[in-house]
Amino acid sequence: MSETLDLFAKHPAEAVLQSLLNAYQLRARVTDRFEACGHWDEPAPDAPFAWFHVVEQGICHIRSASLAAPLRMLPGDLVVFPGGAAHHLCSAPTPEDERPDARVVMICGEFHFDGPAAVALLRALPTAITVRADADQGRLAALAALLRGEAEAQQFGSRAVLDKLSDALFVIALRDHLRHSPPSNGLLAALIDPRLSAALAAIHQQPGIDWTVQALADKALLSRATFAQRFNEFLGEPPMRYLLRWRMTAGLARLREGRCSVGQVAGELGFETEAAFRRAFKRIHGFGPGIARREARRTP
Repeated sequence: MSETLDLFAKHPAEAVLQSLLNAYQLRARVTDRFEACGHWDEPAPDAPFAWFHVVEQGICHIRSASLAAPLRMLPGDLVVFPGGAAHHLCSAPTPEDERPDARVVMICGEFHFDGPAAVALLRALPTAITVRADADQGRLAALAALLRGEAEAQQFGSRAVLDKLSDALFVIALRDHLRHSPPSNGLLAALIDPRLSAALAAIHQQPGIDWTVQALADKALLSRATFAQRFNEFLGEPPMRYLLRWRMTAGLARLREGRCSVGQVAGELGFETEAAFRRAFKRIHGFGPGIARREARRTP
């Protein structure tokens, strides 16, 4: 396991993960500093975003139909529901329990990803990711302390600081999940596979190159046939299909920046004509690139 982590720390996966988070426009938002005591039950409904909760003080129990058993959260612990599954924050593990824990203080928030392309990343994650306070060599505890300090201070700019600190929570949760439960297939499994991650890094860092299956196989140090089979087994689609989808994801992100024309983005992504780019874009996203540019101009 440690060898896998050492590989991940210095490996092309870092660049791929960064490009994914940038393109999917991860946005974290602290929504509440929740306080309760006695018997209490706070529901969180099904949501189109990811929920997160950090325990500041006391003990919180989390019940959900999607969990095999209630979670018991201690001070400094983090839980993330990547798919936004409904759950209850509770004073006791079961409604019948008559011995609730003492006062509880929690920071609650949301992770939002922009666009349907992020579904592949979220689908690769479990219903809930629990990260204990002592994880990641104490970094989570340090981050939780910063969150607590900002939440208590309520100074000018505290909201912005809380939201930015919350961005790091998602990456810490993802890293801890990969450390303790490395997946056997899917996008995250490909990221920690040294061969496939090299090919993914090539695609993500240089989407405008005229990549072929053979050229990507060379990056992965595999034969063409072995690479194509392994890629399809891990990611559920052929390399050229993934390349096209990533080009369209990167194209959407560029257009939403509002600084480039459709023709410029098409050229950056390796398309010989703007018309070919427009057709591919609409096939993947269901709307044309012009709509993305107009939305960017309307957004302050």
